[in-house]
Amino acid sequence: TECVSGCMCPDGLVLDGSGGCIPKDQCPCVHGGHFYKPGDTIKVDCNTCTCNKRRWNCTDNPCKGTCTVYGNGHYMSFDGEKFDFLGDCDYILAQDFCPNNMDAGTFRIVIQNNACGKSLSICSLKITLIFAVCLKLVITEELLLEGRIQEIATNPGAEKNYKVDLRGGYIVIETNQGMNFMWDQKTTVVVHVAPSFQGKVCGLCGDFDGRSKNDFTTRGQSVEMSIQEFGNSWKITSTCSSINMTDLCADQPFKSVLGQKHCSIIKSNIFEACHSKVNPIPYYESCISDFCGCDSVGDCECFCTSVAAYSRSCSRAGVCIDWRTPAICPVFCDYYN
Repeated sequence: TECVSGCMCPDGLVLDGSGGCIPKDQCPCVHGGHFYKPGDTIKVDCNTCTCNKRRWNCTDNPCKGTCTVYGNGHYMSFDGEKFDFLGDCDYILAQDFCPNNMDAGTFRIVIQNNACGKSLSICSLKITLIFAVCLKLVITEELLLEGRIQEIATNPGAEKNYKVDLRGGYIVIETNQGMNFMWDQKTTVVVHVAPSFQGKVCGLCGDFDGRSKNDFTTRGQSVEMSIQEFGNSWKITSTCSSINMTDLCADQPFKSVLGQKHCSIIKSNIFEACHSKVNPIPYYESCISDFCGCDSVGDCECFCTSVAAYSRSCSRAGVCIDWRTPAICPVFCDYYN
């Protein structure tokens, strides 16, 4: 409807939206509320789309899957399902030791949320990575706890199928099979899996089959309506207790108002270029919730984590936002470089 024939232009020409008349094949393409000229290209995930005669012609490359955990139990699965889940146990975040994987498994990521202070807010993670080599289940483990890496080799003679690297503020672990793991040494974990893992993984991150409807598949292979039941099914042990999600802002109106003020950066014009590509509301709401969970109002880590999560989603959508300042969640790149 942006480019249709009317009484303003001669036959065969249409309005260009700026008061001029152009041939139909010169009409722009529309994406995210923005107009693009014929021949313009945009990146959508791992594919490139080219504007041609009002239509987008896109490549059809299989893309890697990304699962993100951040802040106070906020998850985004490989297939893009967002949910909140808190637990005080060890849970399988992602693995390829699954019933729907006919190949031998290669990795398992176990995550534990550690609550701190008076509230139920999460301030650190304990993460265990278990790798398989030569078709054996447990060969090596990486234990990531408060910035320390402890390696436990059950078969010291086995050749490693992974490497550990420190990139900026992140600990990065890459496997030969195409699973990449990133941890900011606080509360954010990002797991990337290659397209070859599609439909072969399971855990809290889902099965990466391109459908979010079945992301709450339990360990027993049933689809659960309750997020709490789904999450609890991925416990390593059934003896630990479950935590019910509570509204951390309900009894703290002052913190809630202050959180809305700080977190409004997500809905502000700073991120305006991203709003049409990634919905800011879920990140804004999780930002306020996490802000209320901080023991100290001056503790900005809760706030920074949610804003950074939205920034990463924008980056994956092809929009890079320069939002950090010396006063807002600074990162000292000079130090890391």
